[in-house]
Amino acid sequence: MATPNLPLRNIHATESIPWWPLAPGWWLLIAATILVATAVWWWRRAQAQRRARVRGYFDQELERFETPAAQVGMMSELLRRAARLHQPQAAHLQGEEWLAVLNRGLKDRPFRDELGALILDGGFRRDVAVADRDRLRDAVERRFMRWVRNI
Repeated sequence: MATPNLPLRNIHATESIPWWPLAPGWWLLIAATILVATAVWWWRRAQAQRRARVRGYFDQELERFETPAAQVGMMSELLRRAARLHQPQAAHLQGEEWLAVLNRGLKDRPFRDELGALILDGGFRRDVAVADRDRLRDAVERRFMRWVRNI
């Protein structure tokens, strides 16, 4: 068998593809990335504004009252309102059942012992220490913000 005489040519490299201007797919990817980043930024900003409004409402409601006992009573009422929105059956709970609902989902379980007794009957006490009110306020605000955030 005879070997065919094929004319072979040298291999020529093609020109490299220029990186600019970008292909339409890259433009779509850039636009989608910008759109997603803008949406995430807007959503986080809206959430932060909502948290600030809720925290402002919480503070405004407490500032209406001058005495620590009255403020403790208002904290209890605010928690009841938030609980009603979050869990309708929790509005009728009292005592240890109410404290269990307040502690649910919180690792440190702040509504027990002194703070638990204070949230249950602090609004009816003649005198409440300012330090106790402040400790209770921190725990109530955390619980209130968590419940309202999940609505």
